[in-house]
Amino acid sequence: MQRMSGNVAEDFGRLRSGRKSPARRAATVNDVRISVALFAVLRERAGAREIQLDLPDEARASDALAALAGLVGDCPVVLAVNRSYADGDTVLSEGDEIALIPPVSGGAGAASVTVQVLDRALSSDAVLAAVRDDRAGAIVLFSGVTREVERLEYEAYVEMALPRMEEIARQAQLTHDVCRVAIVHRIGAVALGEASVLVGVSAPHRVAAFAAARAVIDAVKEQVPIWKREVDGERSEWVSGRLPRLD
Repeated sequence: MQRMSGNVAEDFGRLRSGRKSPARRAATVNDVRISVALFAVLRERAGAREIQLDLPDEARASDALAALAGLVGDCPVVLAVNRSYADGDTVLSEGDEIALIPPVSGGAGAASVTVQVLDRALSSDAVLAAVRDDRAGAIVLFSGVTREVERLEYEAYVEMALPRMEEIARQAQLTHDVCRVAIVHRIGAVALGEASVLVGVSAPHRVAAFAAARAVIDAVKEQVPIWKREVDGERSEWVSGRLPRLD
């Protein structure tokens, strides 16, 4: 794990160049140390999945972001504090975890909701079984597959992705007259034609099932911290997207 002082721009330059950092200033009794989780392009820039950052007591999330400006650069981000999206006014405490969430590339709950992030091939049959319900007269299955490129490589902030997916599924139940909802997303390499995400919805009637399935996949693309890289021959690049909504 990399440790960084308040001057992250200088620290990041050393990470990139391989130069050793000078001795750090001693942390004062009023300092707080937080962990910073990094994903996708930011993880690659830092060369680490997590760094530590020392900040003054009563520092806010905006102070952490300012200290990390050298790492973030021109990459738009939103912040999550302790696995919940947060604004810049959030006060930080010793031991908090901040995650820098770049634009996302767009477990299990109770019996009526199933959410999973898997590092293996997805099963349509398993999703259909998860949403089967005697009350349902319609079942809709959405499958998002790799197209036009050799493969997609997915990365997720799993600890935050799962509860956000569950919130999306339960919101669909509240908004639409549906019985069960399942969301399963794959991480790692997903080859051409293979499924990266499956959404299953069962409902008494088809109109509700179709509407809920569309609402769910749209929300997953907008809100869940998952990123994808396109790989096609020698070309490899992160897919641009949008910053997650904080609501």
